[in-house]
Amino acid sequence: MAKSRAVYVCQNCGAVASRWQGRCDSCGEWNSLVEESEAGAPAVSRRAARGRVFELEGLAGEGRAAPRIATGIDEFDRVTGGGFVPGSVLLLGGEPGIGKSTLLIQACATLARRGARVVYISGEEAVAQVRLRATRLNLADAPVELAAATQVEDILATCATGARPALIVIDSIQTMHTNMAESAPGTVTQVRASAQALLRHAKTTGSTIVLVGHVTKDGQVAGPRVVEHMVDAVLSFEGDGAHHFRMLRASKNRFGATGEIGVFEMTSLGLAEVANPSALFLAGRDSGAPGAAVVAGMEGQRPLLIEIQALVAPTSLGTPRRAVVGFDQNRLSMILAVLEAHGGLKLGMHDVYLNVAGGFRAHEPAADLAAAAALVSSLTGAVLPPDMCFFGEIGLSGAVRPVIHAGMRLRESGKLGFHHAVVPHSQQISDDGRGSGVTIRPCADVGGLVAAIARISTRERTIARG
Repeated sequence: MAKSRAVYVCQNCGAVASRWQGRCDSCGEWNSLVEESEAGAPAVSRRAARGRVFELEGLAGEGRAAPRIATGIDEFDRVTGGGFVPGSVLLLGGEPGIGKSTLLIQACATLARRGARVVYISGEEAVAQVRLRATRLNLADAPVELAAATQVEDILATCATGARPALIVIDSIQTMHTNMAESAPGTVTQVRASAQALLRHAKTTGSTIVLVGHVTKDGQVAGPRVVEHMVDAVLSFEGDGAHHFRMLRASKNRFGATGEIGVFEMTSLGLAEVANPSALFLAGRDSGAPGAAVVAGMEGQRPLLIEIQALVAPTSLGTPRRAVVGFDQNRLSMILAVLEAHGGLKLGMHDVYLNVAGGFRAHEPAADLAAAAALVSSLTGAVLPPDMCFFGEIGLSGAVRPVIHAGMRLRESGKLGFHHAVVPHSQQISDDGRGSGVTIRPCADVGGLVAAIARISTRERTIARG
C-alpha cells in the first residue's frame, strides 16, 4: 500500500508546494493553497524500458478535414467551426444563470431528435430539475438520456453500455470526482484527474464530450489552467443580466477559427438565434443626440455594427472621473491623451463616460475612431449624421491606421442603410467594398476628425439661427 503525504495545491493555477504559504509562488494568488493528500509514487526501476520505434512522416501528403456533427443550431455550429468533431472534448464556461445548461439541453435535444444517442450527466441538479427545464423549453419529447451522477468511473461505465453516444455533456466538471485521486471534489487534483479520464474516454471511443465549467469573479474558467490546455476547444458564454441577448465565443479551437461569436436572445422558450445581430445592437438608438457614433466592427469573420455612446461633462471634482462600460479603460485613456495632444481639445477638466450600447464589448482597435468621434461629438454638441459609421485604429502620433477586413465592414454597413463611412486615409479597399454603395470618407489623423466634426457643429448652429 503506497503511503500518502500531504501537499499543498494552488486552487488558481494548480502549482504544488510542499508546505503551506500565504502566497502562491507561481501565480501570486493569496490564500489559494489547499492541503490535499497525494499517494506516494511507486519506486522506479533502475533499468529503463526500451521504447517502441514508430514511423515518422513528412509534411507533404493528403490531409482530410475533420468530420463534423452539426447540432442544427447555426450560431453554435459557427463558433465550433461547423459542429462537433467526434472524439473531441470542449470546455464551456460562463457565469451562473447565464444559460449554459439551457444552451446545451437545446443542442442535446436537436441531436437526439436526429437519431443520435445523447447522454446528459448533471452533477449539480437532480433529474427532475433537468426535466422541468426541458418541459419549459418544449423539449420533453426529445430522447435525451439523463442521469444525476458525480463518479467518473460510473459515468464512463454507463456510457460504454449500448450504442456509442455521439455527445456526452458533463454539467459540471467541478462536481466530478474519480477514484484515481484522493482529494475532495472541486479541488485542482480532482478536476484535473476527472478531465483526464473523460478526455481519454473521448479519444478511445470517438464520443464528443462537453464539459461545463464555472467561472471565477474575474471571468476565467475556474480550476487549473491545465484543463484548458487538455481540451480541444474552450468556449465562453457571456451576457449581461440586464439584457436579453447572450454571446458564445471561442477562445481556443483546434478544429476551427478562434474569435468567432454566436449571438442568442433569451426568450421564454429558451435561447433563440439572432441572425442579424447588428440590427439588434442598433435597435432603438437615438440618432439625433450628440455623443453617439457607430463602429463597423469585426468579431472573427462576422461584421458587427454597434453604437458607442460618450458623455463629456464639466467636472466639479479635483480629479475628473473616467467611467467605461464595454470598452478598454487603457485605450480610452490613450484616446483622450491623443485628442488633447494632437486634436487641440481640453479634456482635463471634464468627466468622461463611455458606453458600448447593448452590453456589447468592443475589443478590437478598429473601434478607436468611433470612440474618438463620439467623444468629440459630445464635447462640441455636434450630432453626427445617422447614416455614417467609423472604423480605424488611432496611434499615439494621432494618425489613423488601417485595419483588416475593410470590405466586409463596408458591405455590412451598406446592408443596414449606412451611406457614409469614415475610414483611415491609407486603408486599402477591395472591389466588393467599393461596390457596397457606401461613400468612403478618408481620415488621416485625429486633427482632421476634430475639424470635420467642428464643421458639422458650425453648420448646425447656422441652421438653428435660421
